[in-house]
Amino acid sequence: MTICEQLANNILFKDVDFRDICELLEEVSYKKTIYNKNDMIAFEGDRVNGQYIMLNGSVRGEMTNYQGKVVKIEDIVGSKLLAPAFIFGGDRHYPVDIIANDTTECIYMGRESFKKLLQLNKQVGDNFRNIIATKTQFLSNKIKFLALQPIKGKIATYLLTRTKNNPGNTVILPYSQDKLADLFGVTRPSLTRAMRELVQDKIIDAEGKKVSILDRQKLEAYIQ
Repeated sequence: MTICEQLANNILFKDVDFRDICELLEEVSYKKTIYNKNDMIAFEGDRVNGQYIMLNGSVRGEMTNYQGKVVKIEDIVGSKLLAPAFIFGGDRHYPVDIIANDTTECIYMGRESFKKLLQLNKQVGDNFRNIIATKTQFLSNKIKFLALQPIKGKIATYLLTRTKNNPGNTVILPYSQDKLADLFGVTRPSLTRAMRELVQDKIIDAEGKKVSILDRQKLEAYIQ
């Protein structure tokens, strides 16, 4: 698959004709790079001098506090932009470490090349502004989730969201409890204890990674 074909699946090029994508790439400079599992793509605090555009694969964004506690901010899968909100503006530094979850292909455009890309095609420019707006909303909700919700509220939010359109009220957790604790910004023992209490109160049932909601109303009550 060519780079043009891969980029056609990226939201940055939504509603942009395939031939226009190919022509745009001829007008800007970029470099293709392949990262292996657990390769560091960018370090928290590094200056953002360009834009990474994923072609395929999966990466994660993580923050580490002064005590060494790792908090996973998000997993990014498929054809997406990495840290798009930080290429422009006053504080152009990566807010998180960006690490490959598995083999991941990206193209990298320097800041001026990426700015030229946005200027060359109005639809691409509009798409980028929509990406920034969506990312801002995501980060706002993530801050609220990490900072304001108690641990049972975090569990409730996660499970209720995952089972929103699932009539069986059952979800298979995609992560181990260690990874889930990182995602919630809590310790593994605290997460285990909270899950056990929810099971004892017959609000959820948990069997390995399979979790079923027994009482949605009581679970919703934990969300602040």
